[in-house]
Amino acid sequence: MEWLKLTIRIPDDYQESFIAELLDLDFGGFEQFDDKIEAYIPVERFNDVNREHIEQLLTYFPFEGHIEMEQIIEQKNWNEAWEKTIEPQSIGAFFVRPTWSKAEVPAGLIPLEIDPKMAFGTGYHATTRLILEMLPELDPSGKSVMDAGTGTGILAIASVKLGADHVLAFDIDEWSKINARENALLNRVAGRIDFLLGGFEVIPENSRYDLILANINRNVIIGMMGEFRKFLAPDGRLCFSGILNTDVDEIIAKAGKHAMKVITRKDKGEWSMLLLAKNPDA
Repeated sequence: MEWLKLTIRIPDDYQESFIAELLDLDFGGFEQFDDKIEAYIPVERFNDVNREHIEQLLTYFPFEGHIEMEQIIEQKNWNEAWEKTIEPQSIGAFFVRPTWSKAEVPAGLIPLEIDPKMAFGTGYHATTRLILEMLPELDPSGKSVMDAGTGTGILAIASVKLGADHVLAFDIDEWSKINARENALLNRVAGRIDFLLGGFEVIPENSRYDLILANINRNVIIGMMGEFRKFLAPDGRLCFSGILNTDVDEIIAKAGKHAMKVITRKDKGEWSMLLLAKNPDA
């Protein structure tokens, strides 16, 4: 099989978000470096529409990116090469590591065993870190939690390890559902998380959640703001990440139209996290 390698110049902080977008275009392997991604796709699955879409995606980010293409024939285990770049790390109250790491868990930290397998949510990206660092303050203990766009399941698993009573996690990608379940088994919390394939249509109609976590892109947040509010319990909290600083005002305005208000904002580099509640005065 002939493959096409795309070298995309993109800063490290934005790579994981960009990989999540490329997965939807049938790319089958990635290698990450400090200033670029090398992405691989079978030649027959790539066309001018794909390229135009990628070029358009690059315009959404606050940097000047460009694409180089090279056709190759050599077969290679790109996922294995990518996995080798994932290293253990401390994030707030958690210590995130892949199963192949021999690193000891530092005293006082909660271990999260996460094997990414190309699903979004390794913990490296600022958007994931923002929620993980905030999660103990949100106190999931005894609460019902929704994890929208679960990726690797890292936020759902972390919620259970902080005492969440039950977590419903969903994603539109089949690979995410499989990977998240595997990670829940690794962390021995599978019995307290329901993983569903799909969007809001798979959520039971009368469900309400004390805490909703959503590390997803701005378009989904804006387009689904009404659904997020619908499933939020009256005194619940809604945590959005995956938001560029430049999009915060638009998100806040949209939330206001749906009778929700921002009660906390935290930034990490170019990325923001917003914590919202229902506005009883609206």
